[in-house]
Amino acid sequence: MTTTTANKNYAMSWIILLASLTALGPLSIDMYLSALPQMARDFGTTTQQVANSLPAYFLGLAIGQLVYGPVSDRIGRKPPLYFGLSLYVVAGLLCALAPNEWSLIVARVLQALGGCVGVVIARAAIRDRLDMNSAAQAFASMMIVSTIAPIIAPSLGAWVLVLFEWHMIFVLLMLFGLVILACVHFFFKETLEPERRLQLSFKQVLSLYQTIFEDESFRKPMIAGCFSSAVLFCYITSSSAILMDHFHLSEQQFAYIFGGNAIGIMLFSTMNKRLAHRFNILSRLRIGTTLQLTGVIGLLVLGVLGAESLLLVILGMFMVVASIGFTGPNAMAIAMSEQGARAGTASAIMGSMQFACGLLGGLLLNFMLWNALLNMALVMLIFVGVAANTIYRLQLPPLKVD
Repeated sequence: MTTTTANKNYAMSWIILLASLTALGPLSIDMYLSALPQMARDFGTTTQQVANSLPAYFLGLAIGQLVYGPVSDRIGRKPPLYFGLSLYVVAGLLCALAPNEWSLIVARVLQALGGCVGVVIARAAIRDRLDMNSAAQAFASMMIVSTIAPIIAPSLGAWVLVLFEWHMIFVLLMLFGLVILACVHFFFKETLEPERRLQLSFKQVLSLYQTIFEDESFRKPMIAGCFSSAVLFCYITSSSAILMDHFHLSEQQFAYIFGGNAIGIMLFSTMNKRLAHRFNILSRLRIGTTLQLTGVIGLLVLGVLGAESLLLVILGMFMVVASIGFTGPNAMAIAMSEQGARAGTASAIMGSMQFACGLLGGLLLNFMLWNALLNMALVMLIFVGVAANTIYRLQLPPLKVD
């Protein structure tokens, strides 16, 4: 392992900056959910039609990361941040000025294409500077900080609507993008030195994608991490139907529960860090998977029985979602540990696959014929089953010493 990647120390201010970059995604996804009915009335269409801007955003996230990864491996981490964040700011203004649902959908794709640069560069920057175990703790620290976004986003969006029209939500997102762009300019230090950059043509990029996919040290933990994280998209898609339509919770009550589950990710990420001295990274990954599987089975039983216990449903959701605090950082650190200078491309693949799994979950939910809770639990069981099957057979790559 090179001296660049063998580093074990990092400043918390650096993690906060990287977490702010990754927070663009959850803020942009969660903050406007409570505004969908108001937007539908303004556009003269249905809430479902306006809600199509959510999968449009996922589409932009999946595509954009595949571009930023190899580009950042070729020209460094900082230039793509300038481009992506600038595009995010411009697209935020277009969302605020959208005259109809179709222009909003297009603007949301552009917003995602810009905003997804943050998560790609954040993962790659950590891999550039830290070894595998330190990276796992850094990813956990970043998850703790970035989880603040989904905690406050739904409530923040709901409060904005009390004082302003829905357009102000996108104005605030645009202003947040401007602040992050300024922070990148003044505080982000390039992590990929020129001598470590990959000089790749388009054909070589495609070949690099294939090479990374064929690398089992990346592919297996990537699959495990993506499918275990994809349950979050199932939860986002189904939670409003379960909690608001079935249990008749108000928008604000829904926002509190949504935020509580995000706090759960933060708490489990903190536990993950504290257990680092007692369990190795693979053991902690398996602990998270076991907890997640337990929560999914509980939700499945409640769905089959048609249980009317709101508390048990909330507890099951909490267990499934919060366990990502264990599975996400550890799977990511293992997958990225052997990628070296191609970490940007590997990060892009992992990010795109996560959102592709999220889109798959949304498609599967559309074909489920039972109640919303059972539908969600069945799709979650498929995803966690794939993740568990991979994780329990996973072996850590051997440590390399130069």
